[in-house]
Amino acid sequence: MRAVVLVGGFGTRLRPLTLTVPKPMLPIGHVPMIARLVERLGRGGVTEVVLALGFRPEPFIEAFPDGQCGGVALTYAVEPEPLDTAGAIKFAAEFAGIDDTFVVANGDVMTDLDVSALVAAHRSFGAEATLHLIGVDDPSAFGVVDLADDGAVTAFVEKPVPGTEPSNLINAGTYVFEPSVLARIPAATKVSVERDTFPRIVADAGLFGVATDDYWIDAGVPTLYRAANLDLLDGKRRTERCDAVAPTADVSAEAVVRHSIVGDRVRVAPGASVIDSVLLPGSTVGAGATVERSLVMGAVGNDAVVRDSMIGADGQVGDGETLIDATSPAAAAS
Repeated sequence: MRAVVLVGGFGTRLRPLTLTVPKPMLPIGHVPMIARLVERLGRGGVTEVVLALGFRPEPFIEAFPDGQCGGVALTYAVEPEPLDTAGAIKFAAEFAGIDDTFVVANGDVMTDLDVSALVAAHRSFGAEATLHLIGVDDPSAFGVVDLADDGAVTAFVEKPVPGTEPSNLINAGTYVFEPSVLARIPAATKVSVERDTFPRIVADAGLFGVATDDYWIDAGVPTLYRAANLDLLDGKRRTERCDAVAPTADVSAEAVVRHSIVGDRVRVAPGASVIDSVLLPGSTVGAGATVERSLVMGAVGNDAVVRDSMIGADGQVGDGETLIDATSPAAAAS
């Protein structure tokens, strides 16, 4: 079984972290997001993953120089230009010569879904495409489906107006496709699988869905990226765990670190307080500094205060300074 994983986005919502590190290469519990995803696909029977790349492919190739991740072979399909979700899937699948049933996954989704069970359901349906579905409280920000009792998707609405959703079941970002789906997508064209391809498969009665209550999170959003890390400390994942502090981190015995991830080569000075935060590899927290509910890749000075913020690799909060609900470097004006 082969899979296409979409990792070509710009990671805009996680800037400034993604100014230097592509979103799927950001760590979740000391392991790159993409590695956790690929290893889960491997446990579900996937033997080769085709990475649909566009933005900065080099870090992926450098991270996996032997073309392997967790026993899964990697193929790199680099788009010549942005092709949106459907275009990227078609380009990557055809680049790799996929001509049989295959899996598709979004690169920023962390889930405990058993992919082999989704594939088995797809085959039992005789479907052209099968979606993993999750129930959420507010489905309006997602692709929402109306699901019949036999598993058929009778409607697919991308980001409906609040209050008009046909259900609370959303597209959870993992699919099983037959090769015939590729024929529906124009070549070398920017096409959305959510807005164009899925509704057309629904019209031909070929789209099915499987709703589960597995752990699921969209780690491409700052608060949820932080949660995806901390959930590994809280035992919310079925099989995945991590240590709070990486072996190469230098945390003073006189510092307070509570409910936080401290990455490789991080330095936390005496008197510092780090709570509900993620300190990414190479970051520093100065003496007496306070970091709460934040993502830190850069430097926090002595006696500085950082709350509900993101600090990129080139970001710095100087001695005694305060950063609250902001980013460093500051977000560019839209």
